[in-house]
Formats: sequence, structure tokens, C-alpha cells
Amino acid sequence: MSRGEWVGRFALEGRKALVTGASKGIGAEICAVFADAGADIVAVARDRAGLEATAAVVRGRGRRCLVLEADLETREGPVVAAQAALAAWGTIDILVNAAGVALVAPATELDTKTWDRTFAVNLRAPFLLARTLAPGMIAQRWGKIIMISSQTGVIALEDHAAYASSKGGLNALTKSLCAEWARHNVQVNAICPTVVLTPMGREVWGPEEKSAPFIAATPARRFGEPVEIADMALYLASPASALVNGAIMMIEGGYSSV
Repeated sequence: MSRGEWVGRFALEGRKALVTGASKGIGAEICAVFADAGADIVAVARDRAGLEATAAVVRGRGRRCLVLEADLETREGPVVAAQAALAAWGTIDILVNAAGVALVAPATELDTKTWDRTFAVNLRAPFLLARTLAPGMIAQRWGKIIMISSQTGVIALEDHAAYASSKGGLNALTKSLCAEWARHNVQVNAICPTVVLTPMGREVWGPEEKSAPFIAATPARRFGEPVEIADMALYLASPASALVNGAIMMIEGGYSSV
């Protein structure tokens, strides 16, 4: 094997990726990194201005970008977005479910509206998108589905009952879809980050009295950056990860190891 062949194993040339939460944060960063690797992008989110900013970045890297506004909290939104992507581009090779909401509150103060919204965006939408796009992946015997989950889907944090439960469900969904679709050469994996310094991460963890104990309990002594999550997503989207399936991949500076 020549020294340069590793580039091809991590390349996305000719692939089409649908990324939710693409208007900012981790989703936007994944769009940029995937475009660098050669993928065309379907960018899905509610924020039109943010989507156009992401599209400008993708097109600046010489790749196509289809912008789709969608409300993933609704039952119809995820399905309509996936169907629109298929209608425009025929097939989608890679799905990244990066959209999410973090509505934190003590369990005794958690209302059912917050619970339902959290599960609609964080768990139901990824399932509906995967269910709609998977038949095309199965037919072509090539597909990658990447769930952006959270370390709170694996370990416990105060005030995260709804969020952690939705992400734990997302991890279980990842394994279930792997069990069904791995035989068709479709890989389904989840990434479980620590706090990532996105707008949402800064909003929830900005106060030092809250962030300092968390950072002190993390062996790496820091939070994550969006590009670090995007780089792991690139690995999972690329041919290099063909044998990785049903994995719950922790990227949290060692927090769950101590």
C-alpha cells in the first residue's frame, strides 16, 4: 500500500451528505469538513440565514449545497426534508443527525411540553430521517448514518433528565438500526461528545460556577471544539470506518474513564 492511499480512505469524493442542525455549531462544522473531503451537502435547519452562511462555506470549497428549511420538532418536517433531498439528488449516501435541543431543568420542575419537544427533536427526527433515507442506501449497498449523541446518554448529569433520556434512546436506536442494516453495508454509529463550545454549549455551560467543576472532573481539563466532533464524523462517514458499526463513540476527554 502506497503512502498516499490513506487520503482516499478518508475521502468523500462523489458522496452526498444530508446534515441536520446545519445552520450553526457542530452541524455547520461537519458541513465544512465534509465539503473539504469532497462531499456535496444537503444542509437542513430552521434558520435560513444560518443555512445560507453554511452554504457559502460549502460552495467556497467547490462543492454543491442544497439548503432545506425544516422544523424537525414536527412529525412531518424530517420526512419532508428527506424526501425533498431524494427528489433533488436521487440518493443520499450519508446522513448526519446533528440537530438537537438541550432544555435542562431539575426533574421535579420538568414539564411534559419540554420532555416532548426534547424527544421530538433529539430522537424522533433522527429515526424518521434514517427510516426515509435508508432504503436508498440499502439498494445501493452503501450508506453511513451518524448520530450526534452526548456523553449524557451514557453517564448521568444533574438537571438533564429529558436530554439524557433522549440521547440514551438515540444510542439504543443506533444499535437497533445497526442490527437491521449492517448486512446491507450500511453503518450506523453514534458520537457522544462532552460539552462542545457551540452557541448551545456556551449558553448551558457558560457560568463558571457550573463549568469549572465539570472541567475539573475531566482528565483533559477542557471542553470540546466543534471541529473535533466533525473530524470524528468524517472518519465515520469515510470508507476507513467500514467495519465500525453500532458503535457508541465517546469523545469527552476521558470523563467516563475515571
